[in-house]
Amino acid sequence: MMFSGQSVIITGAGKGIGRACARLMAARGAEVIALSRTAADLESLREEIGGRSVTVDLADPAAARRAMAQAGRADFLINSAGINVLESALDMSEEGYEAVLGINLRAALIACQEFGRARVAAGGGGAIVNITSIAGHRGFAGHLCYAASKAGLEGATRVLAREFGPHGIRVNAVAPTVTLTDLALAAWSDPAKSAPMLARHPGGRFASAEEVAAGIAMLLSPDAAMINGAVLGVDGGFLAV
Repeated sequence: MMFSGQSVIITGAGKGIGRACARLMAARGAEVIALSRTAADLESLREEIGGRSVTVDLADPAAARRAMAQAGRADFLINSAGINVLESALDMSEEGYEAVLGINLRAALIACQEFGRARVAAGGGGAIVNITSIAGHRGFAGHLCYAASKAGLEGATRVLAREFGPHGIRVNAVAPTVTLTDLALAAWSDPAKSAPMLARHPGGRFASAEEVAAGIAMLLSPDAAMINGAVLGVDGGFLAV
């Protein structure tokens, strides 16, 4: 119950890693303020763990800012909202670029900015974890915009750590390997594609959403008080080989 009496805003909390984070943070005592574009997902999450929720399409910058204002001041922020559009570099569309960069990068930066403003106004303190990806470190075909968005978010994480640090706000990121969510299954369900990827993992398997959530909770916890501006690979050793 290390987060008892504290609150966390989680974007993309309706599904996948975000939902696993919501469950874990609630189990450890935090009040969860869940953001998602699907009202039914938020309703089922509230029935499961309680807390509050805001239905929002984070692709709309103005709506993202309103949602953060509605969420109110919290102790922690987890940026989990993310999408992918599988397009080759030669086939990249402006629509795909806008969709992926709009959610994965711009919305995350807006959430960080609004969270930071609220924390500074309250006297500082708090922590952010941004969810990036091993795709920001390795070149996976068909992931051009996704890789750009995640690499960009890692660079932004370091800047945020530098600027927010003097206010007592820590900012870190986790870079998961393929995680068994609906989003990942769309990209990696083909055995011809997934088998070579699995072979590159020392542990021989992909991650679960719960394993990624555990790494995020660690970075938010007091045990990580001196960790700031770091990117934690939750990848079973993929980036080590």
